[in-house]
Amino acid sequence: MDLRIFTEPQQGADYDTLLTVAKATEDLGFDAFFRSDHYLHMGDVDGLPGPTDAWITLAGLARETRRIRLGTLMTAGTFRLPGVLAIQVAQVDQMSGGRVELGLGAGWYEEEHTAYGIPFPKEKLARLEEQLAIVTGMWRTPVGERFSYAGDFYQLTDSPALPKPAQSRLPILIGGLGLSRTPRLAGTYADEFNAPFASVEDSQTLFARVRKAAEEAGRKGDDLVYSNALVACVGKDDAEVARRAAAIGREVEELKTNGLAGSPAEVVDKIGRYAEAGSSRIYLQILDLKDLDHLDLIASQVGSQLG
Repeated sequence: MDLRIFTEPQQGADYDTLLTVAKATEDLGFDAFFRSDHYLHMGDVDGLPGPTDAWITLAGLARETRRIRLGTLMTAGTFRLPGVLAIQVAQVDQMSGGRVELGLGAGWYEEEHTAYGIPFPKEKLARLEEQLAIVTGMWRTPVGERFSYAGDFYQLTDSPALPKPAQSRLPILIGGLGLSRTPRLAGTYADEFNAPFASVEDSQTLFARVRKAAEEAGRKGDDLVYSNALVACVGKDDAEVARRAAAIGREVEELKTNGLAGSPAEVVDKIGRYAEAGSSRIYLQILDLKDLDHLDLIASQVGSQLG
């Protein structure tokens, strides 16, 4: 089971804080550092000092880390034109030496679009499908050849489709809880399907739908990695779990139901149930980015037991 660290910087984190967490992620042996792609805080927080851009952040981290994978859960399709996104991600992949993964979603948080003057179209999933076709098509186009695309929302004519990522196949992640279109998109385009904040039972259902969709697209179900994103709140005893839950404004029992919370033994047991459902990778949503002891505990007492 791979363990990856997943952060939500829109809730309040500057680049230096993210760099500190990314370096701890690398030093402690986690597989990857991922971040959300949002420009507005959520819930009862002020979001200070303000948002950071996902791909600018990852470009910086690409030069300041050496081993960990870097990526987004999920880049909002509403934020960037697909041709520009293909350039940005390929460049950051080159800057990292081939360690980048692109999680791409439709975009959903209307308030942040209103706050920053970003259009919020109605046809987001249809646009996402065209974006996936364009980004993957540009990267697949051999050097020296041209890429064109005529869609309902995006048109590219004689694009040189440059630059190319450092990786011969840069992994694409698609996630969500949809029961039809999302599995179809994942089965067609994704290297990994992520079930965000889903129960063990719901994850098993979603994974099965994606496997079926992949087979209908002429692929094998095992061509994809299946993963989960879950909030983490681990403590060496009940008092430490309660302190960490309070720090992120959550209740312990709710976290135990909906996330990975409790003692290391409890969390290892629950991760095992996700593994039985077909998950081979967990994105640990870390909401208190100042609590590096939390990462240390997870690495030493959870990760060490998973193999």
